[in-house]
Amino acid sequence: MAYIFRIMTQEEAENIAFNWHYEGDYSFYDMEADEEDMEEFLNSEARGDSTFVVEKEEDLVAFFSVKKVNESTIDIGLGMRPDLTGKGMGNAFLKASLKFVEGSYSPDRITLSVATFNQRAINAYRKIGFRDMETFMQATNGSTYEFLKMSYTCA
Repeated sequence: MAYIFRIMTQEEAENIAFNWHYEGDYSFYDMEADEEDMEEFLNSEARGDSTFVVEKEEDLVAFFSVKKVNESTIDIGLGMRPDLTGKGMGNAFLKASLKFVEGSYSPDRITLSVATFNQRAINAYRKIGFRDMETFMQATNGSTYEFLKMSYTCA
C-alpha cells in the first residue's frame, strides 16, 4: 500500500504536537521540547502548504515538511509516529518521501539536517543515498546541539 501525502490540518498538527512522545534520547524530537518549534508547527499560516501528514492505509504514520532553499534545492523535515520508529519502516517511508518531493518540486538536490546522536536516522538516510555535507551547532530545546547536514542528489 502506498504512502499518501496531504496538507496537514490544524487538528492533525495539534494531535502530533501534544500526543507524539518519543522514548529516551529521542524525546529530543517531542514538539513540546522546544516552545518556538511547537509554536511554528501549530501556526497554520507558518505551515502553509508545505507541511504534510503521511498516511498509509488511512492511518497517520508521519509528518513531512518541505522548504525551497533555491531553484534547485528542497530542504525536508520529517517525523514518524513514535510507536512506529525502529521497526524497519524507515526505508520505505524515506523512498516514498523522496519520490513525493521529486514528483512535486523537481529539485536537483534534497537536503535535511539531523541531530548527530540519532545514528539510527543517519544510517537510514545514508542507506537510501544521502551523503554527509557538514556538521553545525544549532540552538534548540533550551541548549545547543550538533547536527549533520545531509544531501541527496535526485535522479
